[in-house]
Amino acid sequence: MTDPSATSLQEPAMPSSPTPASPSSASITGERLTTLFRPRSVALIGASDKSVFSMIAYDNLVKFGFGDRAYLVNRRGADTHGRPTVTSCEQIGAPVDVAFLMVPQAGTLDALSDAAAAGIRNAVVLSSGYGEAGEAGRAAQADLVAHAESLGMVLLGPNHLGFANLTEGIPVTSIPGLPRQGGAVALLSQSGASSSAMLDFATMVNVGLSYMVTLGNEAMITAGHVLDFLVDDPATRAVAIFMETVRDPETFRRAARRAAAAGKAIVVLKAGSSALSARTAAAHTGALVGDAKVTDAIFADLGVIRVDSIEDMLITAGAAAALGRLDRPGIGIVSISGGACDIVADRAEDLGAQLPELAAATTEALTEIMPDYGTVQNPLDVTGAAIIDPTIFTRSIRAMAADPSIGVVGVIQGVPWLDDGSAHVTQRFVDAIGAGMADAACPTVFINQVLQPITDHTRTVMAHGGVKYVIPGLRQAIVALRNVAWWSDVTREAGRRHAAAAPVTVPPAARRHGQWPEDAARRLLADAGLPVVPARLVTTADDAAKAAAEFGGPVCLKVVSPQIMHKTDIGGVLLDVPAEQDSVKSAFEAVTAAAKNVDGAIVEGVLVSPMRRGGTELLVGVVRDPHWGPMLAVALGGLFVEVLNDSALAPLPVSPAQARQLLGRLRGRAVLDGVRGAPPADLDALAAVIARTGDLALALGDDLESLEINPLRVDGTTIEALDAVVTWARKDSH
Repeated sequence: MTDPSATSLQEPAMPSSPTPASPSSASITGERLTTLFRPRSVALIGASDKSVFSMIAYDNLVKFGFGDRAYLVNRRGADTHGRPTVTSCEQIGAPVDVAFLMVPQAGTLDALSDAAAAGIRNAVVLSSGYGEAGEAGRAAQADLVAHAESLGMVLLGPNHLGFANLTEGIPVTSIPGLPRQGGAVALLSQSGASSSAMLDFATMVNVGLSYMVTLGNEAMITAGHVLDFLVDDPATRAVAIFMETVRDPETFRRAARRAAAAGKAIVVLKAGSSALSARTAAAHTGALVGDAKVTDAIFADLGVIRVDSIEDMLITAGAAAALGRLDRPGIGIVSISGGACDIVADRAEDLGAQLPELAAATTEALTEIMPDYGTVQNPLDVTGAAIIDPTIFTRSIRAMAADPSIGVVGVIQGVPWLDDGSAHVTQRFVDAIGAGMADAACPTVFINQVLQPITDHTRTVMAHGGVKYVIPGLRQAIVALRNVAWWSDVTREAGRRHAAAAPVTVPPAARRHGQWPEDAARRLLADAGLPVVPARLVTTADDAAKAAAEFGGPVCLKVVSPQIMHKTDIGGVLLDVPAEQDSVKSAFEAVTAAAKNVDGAIVEGVLVSPMRRGGTELLVGVVRDPHWGPMLAVALGGLFVEVLNDSALAPLPVSPAQARQLLGRLRGRAVLDGVRGAPPADLDALAAVIARTGDLALALGDDLESLEINPLRVDGTTIEALDAVVTWARKDSH
């Protein structure tokens, strides 16, 4: 956006890679952003009749009645947009809160200096060619941030289209077609031009917006900073965010936790995925952890709702703002259409929404309301009898809402969007539904069968009937209600703390380097209180035979070398070796000989351990994400873990209760219940081992690169680590 005289509105270029947040980002508090997002006056710097950005920005200000508090700065002093201009901010002669910079990149630093000299402390920078434009652009962005910091200014952008405070009617943006009425959902977007489509859809489905903020490169102010500001904004009850990356993870994490505690839902449409840059080839865990999976795990931990479409993002945010936190996850459906009931039931099963069976008292109450030919169930078809007697709607809503398993009731019925003179036909049904909603014991929502616009005519009909919120579309409604129910459940205890972990014995920092062989990794686990299969490290064939004899049965022999991580691949593992002396000695020679084929391998010995059979093999591993920190992965599969790709992730720390939830998310979790006569796994003990593994990883701190137990054998109440891998961030001893 380097040319302010452009004749077409184009979206600023998206950054090609995440740009680190400013080192001073922690000082950008919600309070500091108040004068930016609630300005008393605005200076349009680079105002020009030749610039479409300038024309739209000024037109927005005038339409919202803010024109008399907007000052036009044109370096030539030419009349612009029918008004006189000044050549410098210092000539304005009045306090100004925000400078809206529409100048080329080459003039931005001087424009900031001019604004700061006039006492302006907030800048909105539209120009592109910064962090999204390669090495030179990143250098220019660093200079921009440093200059702003030296002037005591904060800036939004660059490479974006501004923001609009729709609650107070203050548009500081070059996006046209802004809604004139404020609402309860704040919309943040890393895409400028896409915001226009989002605004249009929000208006179509009656999702009122409190703020619309395009974020651009987030050189100083990030999504997390804006979110933190919005947590304290009384008009905002939910936040919708379109993002490609989280540029300041810790600020976002803190703000998200505050939002959860405040009961404000965050709904994110995050586009794009890539391999985790911290992936470690030495461990299988790295193959299970990618950017998309990490994001899902982080968002789940924070109570952030993740969606995959603009429509679901806005409708879910609108529903969360209208309904608030639900007391129970169950969804009750009352419908005029049996076909709609069938669709809803199918989608609920597909999408994991809960349509619980009704309690006996609810069934009895509904039986008294329904005609003899009706079927009492959830979803409930009130049948054509409700056309004759609309109070069936009213009474059914009351009864459904009183059920102890229902947290929200959705009522399916058509509502007009075109004024064809027949509103009185529909109004009686809307009135009856509104009467039931008014007396309902839980939140309620009106559901239109199709995705049709919510118009002024629709709102008039709704207001007459006392219906506060409509979700258009059956699938859209089920997605939104499922999302709100999930968010309600996971954030209900926001702010809870993990119980302090028992002390963990860790090796001295001087030893935490390189890649540890299995024997050292086993000792690390055992010292931390984790169960490990018995084993003996030997250096001669005779000692191997003695160890096997002591174990008294078939054994496993594995070569031990810091340079050999995948021992099976080179023939360094022999299983089910008879305890007979010659067999063990032969196996010892075979696995040590295999190590000689690996260049530079230093053999420390051979591990001899009793052979284990049966049970279920799991992987429990930790890798360090460069942005979010240590991530725990739990997977089924043992040797085939990457083939099955059945894993669940969570950021550390993880409590035993959370570890059980991770196990429940595995597709193959049923094998832990016992298959073909095998004993069921002791899930409480298994969850404790998983949580303890996470405690160990946290205790090792930033020195740890990856920690993996693979396999972790589970056979009823017996849980043992059969193999382990540890790699450190520091690769040598210096």
